[in-house]
Amino acid sequence: MPILYRMHQDNRKNSAHKGKWYARAVMNGTVGIDEVAEVMQRNCTLKKSDIRAVIAELVETMQDFLQNSMRVKLDGLGSFKIGLKTKAADKPENFNAGTNVVGMRVNFQPEVTIGKNGVRRQALLTGAKVQETSRNTVDSRKKKKPKAGGGTPSQP
Repeated sequence: MPILYRMHQDNRKNSAHKGKWYARAVMNGTVGIDEVAEVMQRNCTLKKSDIRAVIAELVETMQDFLQNSMRVKLDGLGSFKIGLKTKAADKPENFNAGTNVVGMRVNFQPEVTIGKNGVRRQALLTGAKVQETSRNTVDSRKKKKPKAGGGTPSQP
């Protein structure tokens, strides 16, 4: 099945590309561990409960490694590592983790494959095709906010 997209117009006031049209990927929903485990169960010898247990343990194990400053590489998927958001300090000796570290995040870097032609491609996108969704309607009019009031008064 292809990756679906819908057309979107850039309407930002100060954009150099104001008025131009771009494709945005359309998500048809979200699948959770149960749905993933169900499909995997049909494709291998493991039971759904075993797959769920492995995924749960993977999450805990990754958390341990990441919080010990390790990069976690899952072959065929990519690498995970911790990134920091910090406020600058004038000198290294003025840097204090308690005040200068203002946030943390998990960074994901997809695994990349290199084709025979030398083109790099993210492993998860190998063979992917795109297609405009049939529900696409291009409407450049601004949506009006509904007016207050209206409707039918309730009967006692």
